[in-house]
Amino acid sequence: MIEQTLIILKPDTVQRGLIGEVIQRIEKTTLKIVAMKMVYANKAQAGEHYADDQEWLMSVGEKTLKSAEKKGIKLSRTALEQGQWVRQMLMDYITMSPSVCLVIEGHGAVAKIRMLCGGTSPQEATPGTIRGDFAIDSYMLADSSDRPVQNLIHASGTVEEAKREIKIWFTDKEIHVFKRVDEDLVYRKGSS
Repeated sequence: MIEQTLIILKPDTVQRGLIGEVIQRIEKTTLKIVAMKMVYANKAQAGEHYADDQEWLMSVGEKTLKSAEKKGIKLSRTALEQGQWVRQMLMDYITMSPSVCLVIEGHGAVAKIRMLCGGTSPQEATPGTIRGDFAIDSYMLADSSDRPVQNLIHASGTVEEAKREIKIWFTDKEIHVFKRVDEDLVYRKGSS
């Protein structure tokens, strides 16, 4: 199924000069870039992207608390407070310098981009993925520096999430309809 997804090349990707490398990897797949722009995110965009959603905040907070517990660290915040702290750190991170936002389109775009990005934790990301090859941060370093992990790229997790996120960063007029020259090969129907 043809779908669209959002990726954001976060400030660390821009600052480290990795934009071209990441875009090249995307273009080598059968996916196509239908929108792209450099954005200096403001607090409103960051707040909308990292929505103040109770379920998401609790989920993030619980994951963070469990991760800390496994390391023998006792955090004083509740799951909700921890989720709110993480959200604020993510908003500060995405607004610290320019990012590059892209809308990617193609068959199974959400899952393909997530695989291409690699695991959220840079230290656990598989070699050959964007994070596995280029991310240099770790949760331990980020925690000790009181900031979110810098993992280079955001990729929508579901088709529904992508639809919501794309509207935050792009207008309909900024998303382009065109045909890549390899689409006839990739999406051709069998002969009868």
